[in-house]
Amino acid sequence: MPDNLKYVFNSDNNTLLVIIAKGLTRAQEKKFVKLLRNHKTIIGWTLADIKGISLMCMHHIPLEDNAKPTRKLQKRLNPPMIEVVKAEILKLLDA
Repeated sequence: MPDNLKYVFNSDNNTLLVIIAKGLTRAQEKKFVKLLRNHKTIIGWTLADIKGISLMCMHHIPLEDNAKPTRKLQKRLNPPMIEVVKAEILKLLDA
């Protein structure tokens, strides 16, 4: 993190973390954190909190007129890589 920034918790139970400027005075910092706490529903803490962003998405692949879409089998991972991918998926699910 750059030297001019620092972390501050935006909730009483130390769960919502924000980054603010280090150069603020103590009074400015208290006012800013109080403002953030009063309006904490405005900030999107997760993707689900941001209105208008759907967790479902769809994309379109343009094809030529006479082309037929095909579906191929998924490529297999080598055994050492499977363990790395499983660990990463479990970490993401826990988060």
